[in-house]
Amino acid sequence: MALLRKTSLSYCSLFRRFTSTSSGCTIYSLSSGHVKCGVSVIRVSGPQTKQALRALVNNTEYEPKQRQAYLKSFIHPASKDVIDKGLLLWFPGPASFTGEDACEFQVHGSLAVIAAMLDALGQVPGLRPAQPGEFTKRAFFGGKLDLTEVEGLADLIHAETEAQRKQALLQSTGALARLYDNWRKRLIRCCAHLEAYIDFAEEEQIEGGVILQLTKELNAVVREIRVHLNDQRQGELLRDGVRTVIIGAPNVGKSSLLNLLCQRSVSIVTEQAGTTRDIIETTHNFGGYPVVFADTAGLRKHTTDTIEVEGMARAKQCLAQSDLILLLTDARRLREVSSNAALTGHIDSYLQELDIPQELCAGKRLQLVANKTDTLTDEECQSLSKLENVLALSCHKQDNLPHFLGSLEQLLQQLCGTPQAEHPRITHMRYRQQLERCIEHIEIFLRDYKPDVYPDMAIAAQQLRKSIRCIERITGHVSCEDILDVVFKDFCIGK
Repeated sequence: MALLRKTSLSYCSLFRRFTSTSSGCTIYSLSSGHVKCGVSVIRVSGPQTKQALRALVNNTEYEPKQRQAYLKSFIHPASKDVIDKGLLLWFPGPASFTGEDACEFQVHGSLAVIAAMLDALGQVPGLRPAQPGEFTKRAFFGGKLDLTEVEGLADLIHAETEAQRKQALLQSTGALARLYDNWRKRLIRCCAHLEAYIDFAEEEQIEGGVILQLTKELNAVVREIRVHLNDQRQGELLRDGVRTVIIGAPNVGKSSLLNLLCQRSVSIVTEQAGTTRDIIETTHNFGGYPVVFADTAGLRKHTTDTIEVEGMARAKQCLAQSDLILLLTDARRLREVSSNAALTGHIDSYLQELDIPQELCAGKRLQLVANKTDTLTDEECQSLSKLENVLALSCHKQDNLPHFLGSLEQLLQQLCGTPQAEHPRITHMRYRQQLERCIEHIEIFLRDYKPDVYPDMAIAAQQLRKSIRCIERITGHVSCEDILDVVFKDFCIGK
């Protein structure tokens, strides 16, 4: 029970510290984009919101109905000039995005109208411009969003592909929050039962079976968290983009492949081998999945060209940081490869020829791509198509391009997965780190608690408290201002 009080107090003290610094302060800002548009939305939130909307409609007794749109003329409080005619919406707290009284002014999106509206709001006593992310921060401290939902909202704002949008939407609407809160509540219940056993076991004759049931529940939580962690980083890959490096020997068509994938001239292509010397990166929406393609210098063991040596070093560094490797080779090299077993040996020897250590490819998905199929006979192309894990095409004539693109899209889908509400994925490294620490604390407790030797359970119980705190650091239930600073700094003004 002490744990429950401590958790609640820590969260409440954090909320009081925030509200004490912003008490009596009402914020306003443009919530839509800072560009010319048909309609712009200006948001106001705080205790002086009703006074602000009354000032701009020039009616001190005005009482709008909540969640209804009103067509009004907005008037500057100082000059009494009409600024614009638009829609007014009133959202009384706590049933608003921030949990405070809030309103929105929807006006024409010219820069002059926006500037005049912001100047008019600045004339109202108790109002000040919002800081970046301050509306969302107030929603967090008001209990409207937990930290995973806040970060999901930030990801939704920055989503560039359909798959990113789906994942961010699921997280912003609480898919991860519900999962983590379930584990948190179960761990709190286990800790509460343990503390009750410690405090009252002798006086109240609490049965020892409580500890056995507690141990079973803790093992179940650990298993569920391990399954959640064993996701092949799919959520993080989808959020950040699949870093895909194109490597191979000089003049096998790496730059041509990049240009073909991006449908524009990104890299210089010439007949001369070794044209590409540096890393050329481009971000691309590939079938709804975000991909960061990287064209690299051709790799070989022996060269006296200083610039080429540096280019190859950078290529290997890029390879080490990649998630997907497109190993490009000349299709004519595969003429003698007749089986999948022989193909594996060919790939190993090719990597050695490129002077690529095996450890650089460890843990990464490697896809062999055979280019220049236009130089093969029809029989050789048919033989090549029978090999598994080989994508064949001709960048020059674009032969077999639809099949190549479809296969690459399937490969990206396997790496990133499909966002599902029933199985939300980890999207941030800090989630993974805290969950791993949570498991560590639970396992220390299970290891140290040995009924036959009767250890000091009060000390062992501290491990359960630490495991709960790890979950709470993800969701923001405890004071973690260093994390909050990182989360909210990426929000734009008006959100």
